[in-house]
Amino acid sequence: MSLIPELVPWPSAPLQDRVILITGGAQGIGRGIAQAVLGAGGIAVIGDLDDEAGKACLREWQLPQRSAFRHLDVSRERSVQGFVARALDRFGRIDGLVNNAGIADPHIAPLPQLGWDEWTRRLSSLNGAFLCSKHALPALSEQTGAVVNIASTRAHQSEPHSEAYAAAKGGLVAFTHALALSAGPQVRVNCISPGWIATDAWRAPARRRAPKLSRRDHAQHPAGRVGIPPDIAQLAVYLLSPQLSGFITGQDFVVDGGMSKKMQYV
Repeated sequence: MSLIPELVPWPSAPLQDRVILITGGAQGIGRGIAQAVLGAGGIAVIGDLDDEAGKACLREWQLPQRSAFRHLDVSRERSVQGFVARALDRFGRIDGLVNNAGIADPHIAPLPQLGWDEWTRRLSSLNGAFLCSKHALPALSEQTGAVVNIASTRAHQSEPHSEAYAAAKGGLVAFTHALALSAGPQVRVNCISPGWIATDAWRAPARRRAPKLSRRDHAQHPAGRVGIPPDIAQLAVYLLSPQLSGFITGQDFVVDGGMSKKMQYV
């Protein structure tokens, strides 16, 4: 055997024919990830509460052999079971799961006024990741699969009256490294924590618009601009690909244009 390090070409389609489930996949970051999966040669199965947005994705992509949509409420176990079963019935396998669905608005009432039902509703991204991972893991284990959880920089820093959102996203970061040890080595589990991502142009057609961003919005980022869904999606494709990231698991990747490393003194 030669000891000369091999020059290995990068795959042009790193997710070729791999079946990837994306929750909250019809809009925003989720749609960005779904489109990146398709661009990387994969099959995108999106689940979302918004049927209009989901159907619009399929209509605009025009890739009926490599995409599917199902109504999905990640807070309801039967809905999750149906989503996973639909993917297996249609494509026969599951190679990746992206836990992206959840309530986007971080702001809540002051804690003394916050009801228990609202608190638990706001944990939907964490609870949904549990349910989807629970039901997808058997199929993922058969394919040496990967899970990518979408958390937030708010798992690491906060502003007032965002306790439930921070708890959900912080829980996702911890859930990631715990599941990586439980599910490995058959399944790798990683997390992406986005910062400010402008998703206005990635909504359902009736609500789609160009983002209204000022020079100051862009300039406060060390990278020089506010993020967009492809910034997250490209990393998701990398983490889903066993060829590109087979030695990476249990990690949380902050993607925020450098904002969390910037001193905020005025």
